[in-house]
Amino acid sequence: MLSAGAWHELRNQGTPHTFRERSVMLRQGSVGSHLLALTGGLTKVVRREPNGVVTWLAFRGPGDLLGEVSVFHHTLRTAEVVALTPCTAVVLEAERFRRFVEERGLVMDLMRQALSRLRESDLHRTELLTLPLVVRLARSLLRLVELSAFDTASDAVRLTGLSQEEIAQAIGVTRNAVITGLQQLREAGAVETSRKVIVVKDMQVLRSWALGAS
Repeated sequence: MLSAGAWHELRNQGTPHTFRERSVMLRQGSVGSHLLALTGGLTKVVRREPNGVVTWLAFRGPGDLLGEVSVFHHTLRTAEVVALTPCTAVVLEAERFRRFVEERGLVMDLMRQALSRLRESDLHRTELLTLPLVVRLARSLLRLVELSAFDTASDAVRLTGLSQEEIAQAIGVTRNAVITGLQQLREAGAVETSRKVIVVKDMQVLRSWALGAS
């Protein structure tokens, strides 16, 4: 992550834009002519294979850069970014962004961010192999709360825009397995659910499940 000062400066380098829920913000296979500085909303990053299979890669929230890899490497985008909720972002032209990074000496900051994302990906793969379904589900919900920049000390946190299929992709299980996991969390008093809405009622209980202590 960039420092607060660098992030503020960066936001002034581009043009604010709004994205509708479920719109494609960055399209796989397109030229990396620009990137996005996400200022509001929740997104998912996915890769679409030629055979139609969609692979979930990450969720991203406010404060994240989107599409910077293709900008730096002058390559086509290898993944797609989709708005799960209405989103706001600053559109940054590629050359202007590269010049800004060089002038402000931010290359190492972006390298640290890239390494952090690699560690995140490695941790996710390890969790898929070693942790029970409901633990993975609880951890995924906690990450979404953190990404959405909610106050985790509040009594209830409302997550919107996510389908059960998308949660299933994120934790490597079937939709039916997600239904079962959410039922366990509901019975424990951690969450309430409705169509594309998950309300985290008790953060402490959810954290306990995420640690495998319940």
